[in-house]
Amino acid sequence: MDNRRFRFHWKTNTFAWLLLLPSLLFLFLFTFYPIAKTVKLSLFQADLATLVPVFIGLDNYTNLIGDEVFWKVMSNNLWFAIGTVPTSIILAILMAIYCNKAMRGTSMVRISFFYPTMIPMIAVANVWLFIYTPQYGLLSRLMKSIGQGDINWLGSPQYVMWAMVIMVVWKEAGYFMIFFLAGLQNIPHDLYESAQVDGVGRWTVFRKITFPLLMPTTLFVSIVALTNSFKLVDHIMIMTKGGPNNASNLLLYYIYESAFSFWDQGMASTLTVVMIGVLLLFATLNFFGLDKKIHYR
Repeated sequence: MDNRRFRFHWKTNTFAWLLLLPSLLFLFLFTFYPIAKTVKLSLFQADLATLVPVFIGLDNYTNLIGDEVFWKVMSNNLWFAIGTVPTSIILAILMAIYCNKAMRGTSMVRISFFYPTMIPMIAVANVWLFIYTPQYGLLSRLMKSIGQGDINWLGSPQYVMWAMVIMVVWKEAGYFMIFFLAGLQNIPHDLYESAQVDGVGRWTVFRKITFPLLMPTTLFVSIVALTNSFKLVDHIMIMTKGGPNNASNLLLYYIYESAFSFWDQGMASTLTVVMIGVLLLFATLNFFGLDKKIHYR
């Protein structure tokens, strides 16, 4: 009997691994192998001055510590994440709660909230480039109509990051709303009926019922939003090129510049390793920090 059970489990596990094999193969070829090659290349000097890459150990990482532009870019990315991640999540939750109500025109409201997500980032950047254009842009004309002075949103180091944050929140909030809407629809309606019978206020219902039961969705969305804040680069190429004076430069665009503008493959690989490390660190802290507060049904 034990031998028969062993053979059954062996066949089941073998069949399961065979089903996973194509996905594992693609994961290795397009994720793990490129990461390993990037880590290896980060230990070499590979720029226009060297025809053949030269092993230099950790010199690229040492040079990165003294790079003022790198620290400026990291600071920009940190503030960009702080500006986009919580704002997108809060707005997405509010939109999901509103769309979850039984009312006429719910489908149109959901489509209007989700519509920015369907627009390619290049198109979004061009639309907002027109909105932010001084003198002729929609925002400039709106400010003039209320008697305010014109502001060069993309040309001012003081305002350019805020302009980027507003655009990305507008783009991503509708996407995150879909996940929270699905989470809301999985919450038993009996809980809300009981709270209504007991006369519990709306804020207490949200704080004690809705938000705790949305924590698994919040964990997932927060990790996706944090990852997106480090991998968005299309809008920078269209709108600012990292300027003015690197005020809007983010890590991924700095990697692109190092690789394809300065042709320093070694430094670009080093920056990529740093970005992977930062994302893994944030995802780990996020996962293990929020996981303890999550209610799984």
